[in-house]
Amino acid sequence: MTVDPQDNGSTPTPEELREQVEGTREKLGQTVEALAAKADVKTQAQQKAVQTKERIAQAAAAVADKFQEKTPDPVLEKAYQAPESARSNRGLLIAGVAALVVLVLVRRKRKGR
Repeated sequence: MTVDPQDNGSTPTPEELREQVEGTREKLGQTVEALAAKADVKTQAQQKAVQTKERIAQAAAAVADKFQEKTPDPVLEKAYQAPESARSNRGLLIAGVAALVVLVLVRRKRKGR
């Protein structure tokens, strides 16, 4: 048991003993919480995964920004126009994909004979 610096050699009062016990309990509780946190490997792994995702997202954003800075304007314009063109010609695009699927299925069927 630790000795109180204010102790003058006399026996501690019941109130002083209660205070010491309460202080010891509080320290013990903090120690147990710290040990439990260290032992919680799953939570630590999840936290590291979140941190890694954030770093990757930041790096990807930096690369995208750098790419956009270095790419000539006409190329960027074409890149933005491609999805717009696909949306406006959606019917034609769907028909082309359907024709391709039919062609692949017919060829597979012929090879199976």
